[in-house]
Amino acid sequence: MSSPIRLITFDLDDTLWDVRPALEAAEAAQWSYLNARFPSLALGATPPEEIADLRRTLLEDKPELMHHISLFRQSFIERLLQHHCVPGGEAESAASEAFAAFLSQRHKVVLYANAQSVLNTLGRQFQLGALTNGNADVRKTQIGSCFDYAWRAEEFGVSKPNPALFHQAFERAGVSADEVIHVGDCHDNDVSGAVSAGAKAIWFSPDGGASEIASGVVQELSELPAAIERLTGQMGLG
Repeated sequence: MSSPIRLITFDLDDTLWDVRPALEAAEAAQWSYLNARFPSLALGATPPEEIADLRRTLLEDKPELMHHISLFRQSFIERLLQHHCVPGGEAESAASEAFAAFLSQRHKVVLYANAQSVLNTLGRQFQLGALTNGNADVRKTQIGSCFDYAWRAEEFGVSKPNPALFHQAFERAGVSADEVIHVGDCHDNDVSGAVSAGAKAIWFSPDGGASEIASGVVQELSELPAAIERLTGQMGLG
């Protein structure tokens, strides 16, 4: 007999909102700050291959940054500035301030239709958690109060689809994997990762599709309460 579901976890980017506009605005804010502070460096004209090489060598020097995307971004900016002969101390402080400019826009997300109402509905009967590989802190968005837990992969040093990330998050919530349904848009990271960890998964796939391992597939968030009702047998969600 399966355990009753106690926790529903959600991916964030491209599951509860379209991440592209927020990321584009955040990137623009970062480069706007850097170009204003260092106008003579023409940082925006740095050749793409040079950017790629700096990223590659940074990860070679500090492979642990692979799972710490905020620190990676800030470290990359610092290395880029040093590459352009900005002294170490100034490069470090400027990188910190540029990343702050990035974050100032990163959380200005526009939710998908029905995201808020679906979370409100589910939150009346389940605990809710956010589990993301990105650096968005859901508590800094308009739906932050909907969540009992908010986890970013960079806090654990491991990313989806690694089952270890799911296990550590579930342990912090005081639940076992078979008491969790995870919802996300990426079949590899969200569905495969959650199922490998022992949880159930619902694939949010606006374009449709089939999955041999997901416990459900929804194309609209409004379909989610009914899908969870079918899985749990808990009435009054759909």
